[in-house]
Amino acid sequence: MAEKQTILGRITNMAKANINALLDRAEDPEKMLDQMIRDYTNSIREAESAVAQTVGNVRLAEKDLEEDRAAATQWGDKAALASKKAEEARQSGDTAEAERLDNLARLALGKQIDFEQQVKAQEPLLVSQKEMAEQLKAGLAGMKTKLEDLKVKRDQLVARQKTAQAQNQVQETAAKFNLADPTSELNRFEEKIRKQEALAAGRAELASESLENQFAELEKSGSSAEIEARLAALKNK
Repeated sequence: MAEKQTILGRITNMAKANINALLDRAEDPEKMLDQMIRDYTNSIREAESAVAQTVGNVRLAEKDLEEDRAAATQWGDKAALASKKAEEARQSGDTAEAERLDNLARLALGKQIDFEQQVKAQEPLLVSQKEMAEQLKAGLAGMKTKLEDLKVKRDQLVARQKTAQAQNQVQETAAKFNLADPTSELNRFEEKIRKQEALAAGRAELASESLENQFAELEKSGSSAEIEARLAALKNK
């Protein structure tokens, strides 16, 4: 029984040792948590086998006890029958038969006593076995509950890890592109465009002034021709 009492403790300690080893080399938290769940699941399978064996032994002990009780009752009935027949033989005057039957009754009573002693010895052991089986079943149920808690915790931790990774990625990207103050880059770009626009406007203005000067020259040349024509007309008079 002492060995059975420590089976869950040994299995649990082995699982803890595996988990601690994983935590020490936790290179990938998600993989580490998945391995923890696999190890703990395997430990539960081992515990289930040990508990099943213990429960099976209890059922065998119960069956043996019931058989011994039934045997004690049967031998008691046989002793009573032999004693009754012995009295009937004695009343009929057959003392030899009566003595033989009394001896059979004595033998039956001896068997009855042997089985009763076995029952008396087995009863406290069976009670102890039943208590141990219940403790092991409760411990196994606790391990299964912890496994479910571990699975829930695993999902939560993985989700938190992914969220943290995404946040770090955003921060790294923001640092690369200086998203904290984008106006400086935009202002520089806008200033370049304004200079280009000013250059284009200046060229357009210069082109316009050149065209006006050409027309002005044409107008001047036209006025001079008219003056010369009038002067020639005066001379001809």
